[in-house]
Amino acid sequence: MNTCELSRLHPVHRLSRARGRQQNRNRPWRNARIKGPATRHRTALAAALSAALIALTAGCGSAGHPSSPGSGTSRAATPGVTSALGRLSVHTADIDLTITSAVVHLDRSGDGTLSMSVRNGGAVPEHLGMVATPDEGRGVLVGGRSAEGNGSLSTAGILLLSGTTVAFHGDGPRVELHHVRGITAGHTLPVSLQFGVAGLVRLQVRVASS
Repeated sequence: MNTCELSRLHPVHRLSRARGRQQNRNRPWRNARIKGPATRHRTALAAALSAALIALTAGCGSAGHPSSPGSGTSRAATPGVTSALGRLSVHTADIDLTITSAVVHLDRSGDGTLSMSVRNGGAVPEHLGMVATPDEGRGVLVGGRSAEGNGSLSTAGILLLSGTTVAFHGDGPRVELHHVRGITAGHTLPVSLQFGVAGLVRLQVRVASS
């Protein structure tokens, strides 16, 4: 190839280099246009995952809060549970508990006792751990004469042995009430009782003057 041929090709070479530079300048714009949707997708995905994490954290936090006896779920209106004035029974696969003759005896100041009979027909011992009345009232549990055995009081509550009936009055265990409020116009009182196995139960109890 002679000098004349090189001179004729030189402008073409310069044109190729110019085109290459133009392509290099255009390439970032094309890459940005291609990467844009992917970047937006990753941002949206990160936002969605963050929102889901917040929701799960809030849900776990709510589920972890312990419920107090006064706000627990009652067994009333559930299968195996029947209730009437002064009476309630819980009969399920592993629970056989019956409360009968429940009456609140109060004086004019609202002090008195809750008398009742509680039969534990279940296969395991039961405990009455708490008695509550409206306006955050709490009954005082008093054990029977014996420090051990049926009707005795421990840190778990009043013991109700399997296959026995415990009378809450007289020489047996008692539930003392003080400054009771919430008596209805029909002279009844809603009472909540917390058992170790049967859980929280609620019933309406007749109010009598002591």
